[in-house]
Amino acid sequence: MLDRELLKKIRRIEILTRRHVDETFAGQYKSVFKGRGMEFSEVREYAVGDDARSIDWNVTARMGHPFVKQFTEERELIVMLMVDLSASGIFGSRGVTKRQAAAEAGAILAFSAIRNGDTVGLILFTDRIELYVPPGSGNRHGLRVIREMLSFRPEGRGTDIASALDYMGRVQKKKAVVFCISDFYDEDFERSLKLGSRRHDLIAVNMVDPRELSMPGVGLVELEDAETGRPYWVDTSSAAFRLSYERRAQLRQEKLKTTFGRCGVDQIAIEAGGDLARPLVRFFQERAAKIR
Repeated sequence: MLDRELLKKIRRIEILTRRHVDETFAGQYKSVFKGRGMEFSEVREYAVGDDARSIDWNVTARMGHPFVKQFTEERELIVMLMVDLSASGIFGSRGVTKRQAAAEAGAILAFSAIRNGDTVGLILFTDRIELYVPPGSGNRHGLRVIREMLSFRPEGRGTDIASALDYMGRVQKKKAVVFCISDFYDEDFERSLKLGSRRHDLIAVNMVDPRELSMPGVGLVELEDAETGRPYWVDTSSAAFRLSYERRAQLRQEKLKTTFGRCGVDQIAIEAGGDLARPLVRFFQERAAKIR
């Protein structure tokens, strides 16, 4: 049973994301991810005019006369949403937490896929795998994916992106479009990122809150690391501290961008509490320009 407040949230996100999908993403999603490739179907005897490059030499050798491979277009695309539910996602300075923004971004991507007749799967993770929902299709399945992203209560507080990517590689054997939605507060995941991008079309959705990029001067403030629970005091009235804070945040974002580029992973940067549709539209437009 779902409580009334959660049902209202799901309904609000459903209405919001359906409008975005119908008005903005309908054509762009299809144009960006239309290439589904070909999969092997069967072999048949060679006929005059067949392309010699399609001859299956193993079958030909066994049967004593030529056979050719036949391929069919893959009917559906698989979209996997990997969503980070670590404790750092509960932070939000604009009335919307990073976790809520991640759920809304995931909902837009899920409904875009479902409207296009594709299947959507979900992996929720922290420092462990919290939930796996196998790929499925249809509005009912899409609503389940949204419900899980919004309401699931994780056991872990930390982040282990490498383990989540490795798990995704084990459960998802066929090539998929994988959106990893996280704030990427983790280390040592580059190898898994690179391996994942070789097998799948891996896209990093980097969730950021504006207060993580700059700090206002409001005096002495007690902060707490959400993932470790460690408290500490900072003097935000110090201009030197605020400048150092901004520089560290900028360097971190630049390091992430470099890592994604080195691994062949596209990045979508999304600010919690900001316009979710705009960075997604920009991503689709840039993707479409690349494949023209």
